[in-house]
Amino acid sequence: MNKIIRLHCADRPGGFGARRHFPDALPRTQAHAPARLAGQCPPIDAQVAVYRLEEAGTTLLCLPNTGHSTRLRTSSLDVITAALDGTSWGANADSPRLRPMLPDSSRIDRMDEAFGWLALIPQDRYVLRRIVGARALVSPTTERHLFSWRRLGTAMGADHKAVQRWHAQGIGMIVAGLAR
Repeated sequence: MNKIIRLHCADRPGGFGARRHFPDALPRTQAHAPARLAGQCPPIDAQVAVYRLEEAGTTLLCLPNTGHSTRLRTSSLDVITAALDGTSWGANADSPRLRPMLPDSSRIDRMDEAFGWLALIPQDRYVLRRIVGARALVSPTTERHLFSWRRLGTAMGADHKAVQRWHAQGIGMIVAGLAR
């Protein structure tokens, strides 16, 4: 039986916020008691990094285009700004499109932290940054990726399997940078 537990860290406000699937998992209080007692967070692996980036992409797409924004953080990511133009926030008032609920401040803080991880991918590997950033965008209403592997492959002029490998390399660089 698989149980979903939420990993939290006492040192970090808001914790990881990541759901992990563990077969026959112990309750949260028992599973990570050594990490809490030592005052250290469990290391972030590839699954947690992907989950946090996808959560950040969903949070970003929930934000309206008016008022306070994350434009300073996202202005250099062309893929993200192009996706924001296609969301329901730019639609006219007559269209009956669903609008996602505004995220709370803790989700926005986690979003800022997760998108800050993209800087761990070196500047000369900008293609990996674009792939990881584009794949992080998940629609808040349908919970589907805005950019499928094949769509990213077409945009990059490469095979979708190569794009999957490059995404894994980018996530590996993020995990290695966070482990340091």
